[in-house]
Amino acid sequence: MTTATASPGMALRFYRYCWLHYRRNWKGTIVISVANPLLFLVAIGAGLGAVVGSHVEALGGVSYLAFFAPGMLAAASMQNGMIESAFPVSYQRMPGRAYPVAVSTPLEPVDVLHGHALFMAVKIAIGAAAFCAVMFAFGVAASPLAVLALPAAVLTGFAFAMPVAAWAVTLPDVRPVQTLFKWVVMPLYLFSGTFFATTQLPEAVQHLVALTPLWHGVELCRTLTLGTATWAGSLTHTAYLTALALVGYVVARRNYHRHLHP
Repeated sequence: MTTATASPGMALRFYRYCWLHYRRNWKGTIVISVANPLLFLVAIGAGLGAVVGSHVEALGGVSYLAFFAPGMLAAASMQNGMIESAFPVSYQRMPGRAYPVAVSTPLEPVDVLHGHALFMAVKIAIGAAAFCAVMFAFGVAASPLAVLALPAAVLTGFAFAMPVAAWAVTLPDVRPVQTLFKWVVMPLYLFSGTFFATTQLPEAVQHLVALTPLWHGVELCRTLTLGTATWAGSLTHTAYLTALALVGYVVARRNYHRHLHP
């Protein structure tokens, strides 16, 4: 089996198609990808934060809002990465949809992958930028390093988007996608340090949590925002998420070729 050489120009054609399609359907996704995380930030971070208290020992001596906001930034980026990859990829690879039509033209499966992956990354970045703007408006950024929380959040989202796209392109229909959000997204939301410090969990569970990609994204965004980041910790989190994205890309490139090549 041979794999065609990727063409940046061809990939940009599919990227432009993604934007054209999004311009016609953006109202159906804007609430989930942007509005919901912002409402979470306001309702839980500011509302529940007032009930929890200003400074809680388990949170490292910071306000609950300052603790929660960067964690929610990472979690929202994870969710957006999955939203932009799971259903769109599984839907567009079905007969008569965008993927089969595209590869019947001079575009190769790898061009489709690159164009769609670029669109995913931009969409994740837009959602993360909107969240960061509100987060900074609340004054929770305690360090100049907080500006790096944006690329950290994008990396977190992309680290989920690539493996999910690699899986979704193999699906015969979109029904299995629902199980992903039920059995992966929700547990990660609850047990990756987004809402509470993982140090409150049993030690054995803490070790398991530290293996999850969202925990690395949450820790990276939170330490950068609070100014507690270290070179060793930040590099470890970044390397983990980058490796996951790269592995996802390699598998996606193979699966796109296998399942889309005419």
